[in-house]
Amino acid sequence: MTTHPAKPAPLRGSRLVSLALLAIGIVYGDIGTSPLYAVRECFHGAHRVAPDHANVLGVLSLIFWSLIIVVTLKYHVYILGFHNRGEGGILALMGLARGIRAQRPGLRATLVVLGVFGASLLYGDGMITPAISVLSAIEGLEVATPFFKPYILPITIGILILLFLFQRRGTARVGSVFGPIVLVWFATIAVLGVRGILREPSVLSAINPQHAIRFFTTNGVPAFLVLGAVFLATTGGEALYADLGHFGERPIQIDWFCIVGPSLLLNYFGQGALLIRNPEAAHNPFYLLAPDWALYPLVALAAMATVIASQAIISGVFSLTWQAIQLGYLPQMEVVHTSGTAIGQIYLPAVNRAVMVATIALVVGFRSSTNLAAAYGVAVSTTMVITTILAYFVSRDLLGWSPLTAGVVTAAFLAIDLAFFSANMFKVVAGGWFPLAVAAVVFTLMTTWRRGHQLLIQKVRETSLTSERFLKSLQTQAPVRVPGTAVFLSHLSGHIPDSLLQSLKHYKVLHEQVLILTVAADELSRMDERRRLSIEPLGEGLFRVVGRYGYMEHVDIPALLEGITDERLKRIDPADTAYILGLHRLILRKHPRGIAMWRVRVFASMLLNATSASSFFGLPKDRVVEMGAQIEL
Repeated sequence: MTTHPAKPAPLRGSRLVSLALLAIGIVYGDIGTSPLYAVRECFHGAHRVAPDHANVLGVLSLIFWSLIIVVTLKYHVYILGFHNRGEGGILALMGLARGIRAQRPGLRATLVVLGVFGASLLYGDGMITPAISVLSAIEGLEVATPFFKPYILPITIGILILLFLFQRRGTARVGSVFGPIVLVWFATIAVLGVRGILREPSVLSAINPQHAIRFFTTNGVPAFLVLGAVFLATTGGEALYADLGHFGERPIQIDWFCIVGPSLLLNYFGQGALLIRNPEAAHNPFYLLAPDWALYPLVALAAMATVIASQAIISGVFSLTWQAIQLGYLPQMEVVHTSGTAIGQIYLPAVNRAVMVATIALVVGFRSSTNLAAAYGVAVSTTMVITTILAYFVSRDLLGWSPLTAGVVTAAFLAIDLAFFSANMFKVVAGGWFPLAVAAVVFTLMTTWRRGHQLLIQKVRETSLTSERFLKSLQTQAPVRVPGTAVFLSHLSGHIPDSLLQSLKHYKVLHEQVLILTVAADELSRMDERRRLSIEPLGEGLFRVVGRYGYMEHVDIPALLEGITDERLKRIDPADTAYILGLHRLILRKHPRGIAMWRVRVFASMLLNATSASSFFGLPKDRVVEMGAQIEL
């Protein structure tokens, strides 16, 4: 049985409290702003039911038990335990599943496809969440007075533009205020909920699951369709799992059980109490739950909370892209580290521009949060199904559960996941096609890059010299050796990179110390420092060096080389070190092997637009030499 990756030491005392406060602003922004629209969509959305007493209790019972089973039991108790060296998220789960099922290639490939597609779905979620969250908050102005109705969209778009422009600065400076603001948000919605419940205490009877059962038996198909709106109360479950590595299990669980969960339930029950007393409030029960004097402050607070929630989702998209790059599913692209101390705080300009354009287009195209709700939930419900399936293999093989135990737990969660998934599929025509289309495009790009890069490496291997043949040629015809160190980046082990052969061919000299460096990405989130570096002397002053990194780590080659203490190597002087990189120019065949022609063209375009290795690996620009070579693919 595969052993569980090492887990960080338990947190205690002030450190635990501090992380819990920070986590509440980052982890729970998405699910914490769901009360703005979840109940409303059940009674005022595309598949609404009448807001009569029985239906209100039935919907509240569904929301209550969904939060208990899906968010509490599945994610906080079950899924959070599956960490990859402390990191969470669907790619981390895929990495665990790939490793433990390596002995069955067919199953391994299926799990990889599921994991990559699940990750692709989160891009669509990252575009819809800022749009629906900010728009639903600003729509509160319309509740206060119809005067603001024409200005809802411009105000929303303005806030979103500022939000995306702010990404370059990073969240390090304002991260400390996120927690307190969201804490005030949860306290506020809890107080509003208590205010509503006190006026109609009978609403608490919705805790009884019989109301949910009666809701289905009475309403039939419409009740099933309402599940798509009920599901909106659970969106954010995947986000809290993805943020596991930033805070750990305990701070996230403390926030949920002590603050977030109770506040959400109080507010949902408060909105239900309002609808029992006044069914006409169904068009916006969240804001109508507040007294008139509190509307404008509540809109301002909701706007701040949704901006914070959007910030967390956007940062999550950056982090997901970084993981995909490290795992070899996307090309290298410009990455800006916005914090000098927190490695995970990154900014990807190309991704930021794409998500900003898509988010603003969604606001302009759908024009209201109700319309956006028709598209929201499809991506997340699909990802939740995939997470449950991957978790089955991890629980069975990594935790040592029996097939029966793992199967029963998986079947229970999967039954609920599939019910939500099926209900959300009815949203596809009304807008749910958008996140699926985004996922299809991202999935195609990821798999095309992966396959194209594999074929490229295969072609390079076929035309390159082995280390043994190259060393023999040096012994028979020794080149002139010059002082200093030359570092040649290579994807291949056991072969000499084309850049070294080209350099020797053109310059007729060889540095006295030559490092053939391979940067290897691992399926673990962070690499054990004891396994970080391996050095193999080849002879004739050549060394093969392998630097290993986890998919959450930043690769800094100069720093890696400065840390070498191997006595077999001479000191690597940064001022006397040259980095020689190989550039590949593709020559396209009419009938490429192992890949469709259209995918070759896509891969060639991605390769052409990829960020140079010198920028991606942090190499000093004045010490880099690039050598080109043509490869037929």
